[in-house]
Amino acid sequence: MLALAASSLGAEEPPQSDDVPLSGGNLRISFLGHATLMLDWNGWVIHVDPVSAEADYARLPKADLVLVTHEHSDHLDAALVKRISKPDTVVVANAVAAAQLPGAVALRNGDRKKVGAVEVEAVPAYNTTPGHAGYHPKGGRDNGYLLTIGGKRIYVAGDTENTPEMKALKDVYIAFLPMNQPYTMTPEQVADAARAFRPQILYPYHTGETDTRRLVELLKGSGIDVRIRDLK
Repeated sequence: MLALAASSLGAEEPPQSDDVPLSGGNLRISFLGHATLMLDWNGWVIHVDPVSAEADYARLPKADLVLVTHEHSDHLDAALVKRISKPDTVVVANAVAAAQLPGAVALRNGDRKKVGAVEVEAVPAYNTTPGHAGYHPKGGRDNGYLLTIGGKRIYVAGDTENTPEMKALKDVYIAFLPMNQPYTMTPEQVADAARAFRPQILYPYHTGETDTRRLVELLKGSGIDVRIRDLK
């Protein structure tokens, strides 16, 4: 079931993490902070939007795969991507961020790439609320990512609102949905999206000062396992 590690990233403590069983072994999800995650499946490590302010990366394993959703500074740290990369690390990013990351693979919305045993699909990420399009415009600039790991689909949404493309997703096992307007979603928008595509496990992330208890209340009785972790 669920293994919950340390509650914070302290000087001597590992990051908070959950173990989720998948075919072929547990997926360990480490919650480094804000939009920054580390996924470890049988020692194969994915760093998502790594930013040095969120963790002591000298104490973390280097990446087999790095995913960058877009070029904002709370998602893209080019110097850190270089530090956590090995000679065979694959870096996947949206086109604007990829231009700042030598050797990175640029994926546009709808593109797919197989990296080791993991399939990566770039999906749209954008704002829909009037007046908010300047943060994350529609038109394919930014990415979310659908990962297929151990036979399960894992959705890391990036900075987005509850778009039609999100609500049309199918067979998502774990979803990470951002929740801090004006940049991303309100709890009501997250609940609306979650009820539409129905992930089995939902982690709100990139939450800022949003009251995560509101989301728990909105999804009560939905059958969706809402897990609150420290991802402000």
